[in-house]
Amino acid sequence: MNHKTKQCILSGNLAIELQTIEKMTEIYCLAHHGQALCNSCTDFISHAQQKLDRCVYGQDKPACKHCPIHCYKPYYKQQAQTIMRYAGPRMIFKHPILTIRHLIKDRKQFPERIPNGLSNYQQRKHK
Repeated sequence: MNHKTKQCILSGNLAIELQTIEKMTEIYCLAHHGQALCNSCTDFISHAQQKLDRCVYGQDKPACKHCPIHCYKPYYKQQAQTIMRYAGPRMIFKHPILTIRHLIKDRKQFPERIPNGLSNYQQRKHK
C-alpha cells in the first residue's frame, strides 16, 4: 500500500501527525539507510497510517507514547521508538512548526473513557 494514497483519507490533525511521522522517518532513513525512504521505512509509514486511520481517539488523539492502548505491533513500536529517538532532536532544525505542534500534543491528557466511533475509519464508514 502506498502511503501517499492513504494520506488522502486522513485530514486535520491526523494528516499533520502523519506528516510529522513521515518527516521523522525521512531524517532517520537518510542517516541510517542512505536514502529518503527505503522499503522498510515506507512499510513503517504505511503501518503508522493505518493506525492513525483506526485510532479510537480520532482527531483529538494525544501523543501515542502515552496511550493506554498499544495498537502498534511490537516490531513497529520498536521501530517507532528508534526513529523518534534519532529524529526527534533533529526535527527542531528541519521542521520547527511540526516539532512544536508535536511537543504541545505530547502534553495533552488522554480522556478517562475511550470514545466510541471517533476513528477516521469509523467516520468514513458511516458517511
